[in-house]
Amino acid sequence: MSNRLAGTGSPYLRAHADNPVDWYPWGEEAFAEAARRDVPVLISIGYSTCHWCHVMARESFQDPATAEQLNRGFVSIKVDREEHPQVDTAYMAAASAFTQDLGWPLTVFATLSGRAFHAGTYFPPVARGQLPAFGTVLAAVREAWTERRAEVEGLAGAVAEALESSESADPSPVPDEAALTAAANEIVAREDRRHGGFGTAPKFPVATTLRFLQAQGRTDVVARALDAMATSELCDEDGGFFRYATQQDWAVPHYERMLTDNAQLLDVAIDAGRADVARGIAHFLLTVLQRAEGGFGAAQDSESVIDGQRSEGGYYRRPVAERERLQPPAVDGKVITGWNGLAIAALARAGAALGEQSWIDAGVHAAETVLAVNRDAAGRLVRTSLDGVPAAAVATDADLGLLANGLFALALATGDVRWATRGLEVLDADAAADPVLAAHAIPAAADGGDGDLPSGTSARAAAELTAWRLGAGEQHRERAAALVSARAAQAMRQPFGSGSLLRVAAGLARPPRQIVAVTSEPRGALAIAARSAEADLTAVLAPQQVRAFAAAGFALFDERDGVDGVVHDCRGFVCRLPVSDPALVPVAR
Repeated sequence: MSNRLAGTGSPYLRAHADNPVDWYPWGEEAFAEAARRDVPVLISIGYSTCHWCHVMARESFQDPATAEQLNRGFVSIKVDREEHPQVDTAYMAAASAFTQDLGWPLTVFATLSGRAFHAGTYFPPVARGQLPAFGTVLAAVREAWTERRAEVEGLAGAVAEALESSESADPSPVPDEAALTAAANEIVAREDRRHGGFGTAPKFPVATTLRFLQAQGRTDVVARALDAMATSELCDEDGGFFRYATQQDWAVPHYERMLTDNAQLLDVAIDAGRADVARGIAHFLLTVLQRAEGGFGAAQDSESVIDGQRSEGGYYRRPVAERERLQPPAVDGKVITGWNGLAIAALARAGAALGEQSWIDAGVHAAETVLAVNRDAAGRLVRTSLDGVPAAAVATDADLGLLANGLFALALATGDVRWATRGLEVLDADAAADPVLAAHAIPAAADGGDGDLPSGTSARAAAELTAWRLGAGEQHRERAAALVSARAAQAMRQPFGSGSLLRVAAGLARPPRQIVAVTSEPRGALAIAARSAEADLTAVLAPQQVRAFAAAGFALFDERDGVDGVVHDCRGFVCRLPVSDPALVPVAR
């Protein structure tokens, strides 16, 4: 049996390389082999810090008898959902036709053309409650494949047809102020006033929703949520936040720690004025997740080995002082393009706000790494890299939008216009469809809402909005509006799951406030006053930097370099008379 996973760029796949299952990575080779043998395809999707993925691996994929059943009757594909998000969303959408309990590991059975005809999540080795044993499921699928092939093919075709017909949506007007207020009120009505945050259990930080509420001025709700999380078990002693809590009062965390959650909560903390929380998150990002080559790893695992035994959360339950003698949980070192964009943006903004140059420098290091390493032979951005080696997985719309926004934030934090021009280059690139999905005409899932991170539509729209605020041209506002319009109806029906898109809509519904402080003293009183003011975009630049931005085509900075030591307060690109007294810079909008 060939070992096809050991040389991949995914720590998740590498962890399965020694399974007795004859795994294939995602690609055409697996489907060609299934066609040659005329057997169904098992597609197992997970990620390296997924607890139940670990459990199913130990119970089933490392079991010789189960492996023999899989090898005899199926072609088995192992997919890292973080490396192939288009594959994950496509099969997650298909799986919703078979089960309401969606999650990971995702277990999908597909035809030779890759179309799903049965799906579930975690299956135990023996029947447990309503869950059938995995071996029983495998036997039933094989029986259906050999005895009722026409029925199987018909079901797979019906699911694909239903997915294809659900993708189209008519554009709707961009929500106005009244609609956005109503959406915010609907979200606030769901607040858990006793424990902070939203919902019962499991309970997630939902940073995308918190960011929209901040844009709508509902700072009291955000403050209660952030305070509750920061003083609970959800926040580790070292400052990093766990994925979610299994109890309503934020107790008993699910111990994995994601780059996406922490980067977005860093933004929430800065806008909420919680420097203490921000410093804790930044410490976690820089000391745990940042790799030596500069990029940020995807996540830190929930499990570690303590006294020779696998322990779920045991490391984190020890005081920080005791952890020094323990091997910490592994970090998935996969450098994901868009997720690094989130971290770059958050560290740049937080570093500028709190005067932490090392945070900005960390963002620069990550940006240099992603732009240099996460590329294919033709120079196009790809989704991930590992240990300096790019993977083949294509960059998504979310990757491009989030990275572009990170580069724009870096330009404002450093004063270096080259980051802004690189941001425009990334934003102008086109995301490619997954080639295997396209070749097999497997329906791609429609762009969903904003759950744990912004969707591709929202990420693109946010970057276009920032480009417009920088003065890169009215076409960027038009693109942002078109992207929001395409999903506006869905967002208004489900505002809680559309926070990132609604935040962009809020930015389109009202004239932006842009502050340009022209000063050679970036940490002086005038710069501090400028950064303390409520604004959609704040730039603190030396006169020569202002000239560089203007020369690069960012019209916001045209003719702003005449005097060193003034603040231009602009509302919708119309600027008031500049002031030189820090006390005259209005704090509020």
